[in-house]
Parts: sequence; C-alpha cells; structure tokens
Amino acid sequence: MDKPGKEDLAQLLARLKDHYQVSDSEIARRIGVAPATVNSWVHRKRGGGRGPRREALQALAREFPAFTETEVFAAAGRESPGPLNADAEARILELWRGLTAEQQRAKEVEMRALIQMNQTGQ
Repeated sequence: MDKPGKEDLAQLLARLKDHYQVSDSEIARRIGVAPATVNSWVHRKRGGGRGPRREALQALAREFPAFTETEVFAAAGRESPGPLNADAEARILELWRGLTAEQQRAKEVEMRALIQMNQTGQ
C-alpha cells in the first residue's frame, strides 16, 4: 500500500500492538499463524506475492475487536468477504445441486479465480 492517506496492514498492526499492548508473537498465537508470518506483515514482506489469508485477517478482527473486519481487510488491500448466513448457504447449496458435474467444476474454477483476485488485491 503506497497510497498516501491510506493505512496499510503494517500501520494497522502498529496501532493494534499499541492499543492492546501485544507483541508479534502474541498476535500470531491468538490468530493461529507463525510469529514469522506476523513479522513479515509488520515489515511489509510479501511471500509469494500473496497477502495474508482471509482466515488470518478475520481472526485479527475477531481477536482484536477494536479493529473491524472491514478495517483489517482494507489495510491488507482487500475487500472483506460478504456475510454468509445459514439461509444464504442453504440457497447456494440448493443451486449447486441443480448443476451438472461439469457445470460444478466450471463454477469452482470461477470461484477460485475470484478468491485469488481478492487475495492479491486486484
């Protein structure tokens, strides 16, 4: 994130560490990643060109609720995933069951591509 005025993940983590008085290791422990992973975010290192996993960003917001999921995802250069409640999940599953095996494979490829775009911030 090189855009002026926009907080990146390293800046958000600096605020989080100050607010909660926690270390990189404590953040890592609480969200289930390696300390080296948090350290790479703090120092703006991107392994393999991908940013943090969705689950890790969601865990940050859950474990440190002073920072919303929307805020955490924005700092990582991504939009937060839409909500999925039980009714929506049931509707999606019903639609899925109506597809042929070939159509299911095609939709899976499409969904993976969309997720990849979200992960890379493109």
